[in-house]
Amino acid sequence: MTYPVASPVAITGMGVACGLGYGKAAFAKGLFPAPNVFGVLRREGREQPEDETPFIGVELPDEPESLPPRLARTTTFSARVALKVLREAWADAGLEDVDPERIGLVVGGTNLMSREQALAASRYADRLAYVPPRHGHMFLDTDIAGLCAATLPIRGFTLTVGGASASGSVAVIEAMRAIRAGDIDICIALGALQDLSGYDLHAMRSLGAMGSELFADDPAHACRPMDKDHDGFIYGEACAALVLTRENFAAPNKVYAHLMGAGHVADGSRGPEPDTQGQQRAAELALDEAGLTAADIDYVNGHATATPAGDEAELETYRALGLAHARINATKSIIGHGLSAAGAIEIAAVLVQIAEGRLHPTRNLEAPLDDGFGWVGTQAEAHRIRHALKFSFGFGGIDTALVIAAPADGEGRRP
Repeated sequence: MTYPVASPVAITGMGVACGLGYGKAAFAKGLFPAPNVFGVLRREGREQPEDETPFIGVELPDEPESLPPRLARTTTFSARVALKVLREAWADAGLEDVDPERIGLVVGGTNLMSREQALAASRYADRLAYVPPRHGHMFLDTDIAGLCAATLPIRGFTLTVGGASASGSVAVIEAMRAIRAGDIDICIALGALQDLSGYDLHAMRSLGAMGSELFADDPAHACRPMDKDHDGFIYGEACAALVLTRENFAAPNKVYAHLMGAGHVADGSRGPEPDTQGQQRAAELALDEAGLTAADIDYVNGHATATPAGDEAELETYRALGLAHARINATKSIIGHGLSAAGAIEIAAVLVQIAEGRLHPTRNLEAPLDDGFGWVGTQAEAHRIRHALKFSFGFGGIDTALVIAAPADGEGRRP
């Protein structure tokens, strides 16, 4: 079935935080040389299990002071990072003169503060009378949206959405639909930092989803999307905000890219069972909405987690869609898997690559699962992106795809 082509939505601002640093400048600077930022996780509450392999991943650099101390004491790590990232995106898009009632916010992610919740539970276990009243709301996902709207003039609406590892992309899709519906002129999609506890990490490892066993003594080589030596995803702290703008509301010289189409489907699975048919259907819906075919796609930013089952299913999706001609890379190989933030920060990576006219490498892609595809290997490559396809998938049978188009010549700007 072919659907009417939908109106595009512009992306006019971004803010980023990941292992490469805080801010889009650090992100853009680090993407192409792709230095090693992987190591043993050391943040409090992520201690390795006794007599077990330590957890490998990526943690943000020390957090710059950005909030008054009194406010900082009542906010979680995820919330503080979200606000810092949102402020960057806000300034980048120049929203200071926009009617606050025409601005919305969608926060992607659920159960975001589990590490700090676990620490609080331990700290107050034998003295519940001393639990701070603020804990009644600061561990709710809505607290991040509330903090952002209380700090910046966002008065259209706020919303939190969950899509597991697809949450960031689901937030973008919901923001795009709100703009197309005419509810607002500008909507910010934020992929929030998923602050995992040691309990979460242990469960993910036991599930067989999280890697680190094969390269326990060599963290730099542990994250291997689409490589034959992959053994699971490697966690990476991350957060990203994208400012979406009604097309006729955006200044031409402030457009990073255009969102042309989206697909968001349920494939009927419950846990970590990737489904090629659902992934393919999401891509076909996105392409139909954009008025394009797979032949028009010249670049794919994969979900590419490095889990054996996930990579194989995604590879079969590429085959079914006929994407052998496109260039393909995996942002997770550089910054780890941001879980709730992954979709948003990987879209930010697409925007940077569009602006730079080159593709970032896929770290550790030394033996691709299938040599018949246009993988970007361990070195950056020159490439002018015209139409990109971005995949994001999540536990619970959530499959999403987004079609992103580069601005016309002379329309865009560099990050």
